[in-house]
Amino acid sequence: MSVSARLEELGIVLPEPARPVATYVRYVQTGNLLFISGTGPGPEIRPGKLGADMTLEEGYAAARSVGLSLLATAQDVLGDLDRVQRLVKLLGMVNSTPDFVDHPQVINGCSDLFVEVFGESGYGSRSAVGFVSLPHGIPVEIECTLEVK
Repeated sequence: MSVSARLEELGIVLPEPARPVATYVRYVQTGNLLFISGTGPGPEIRPGKLGADMTLEEGYAAARSVGLSLLATAQDVLGDLDRVQRLVKLLGMVNSTPDFVDHPQVINGCSDLFVEVFGESGYGSRSAVGFVSLPHGIPVEIECTLEVK
């Protein structure tokens, strides 16, 4: 099944690709690797800090929103998500209080989406870490590396 058919089956409509908010590019492709810059959630996700004013479920939803934006960027760059061979790496950054410890469960919002969309190829290496703040107060920022055909 093609990735576009899988997205349709899941009822997923990709948002417009994120645009840079500072001095950087959205992605760099070198050889068969596509590096997508740190991306925040869509406008439907409010700013917040996990462990203070945002629940784990809200953080998970924010990470899923970021995943949709990452997929939209990959679609924009590659023209076809079927060109994605596999997820290589996710780096998930969570805006959280010092005592918050569920960073991996937050970033699962993105990881679970990639597995839903790409199947076994959606599993990759990953880091999930906490930060005292993120740009514009966003709850989650994620960057990814994809192997492409």
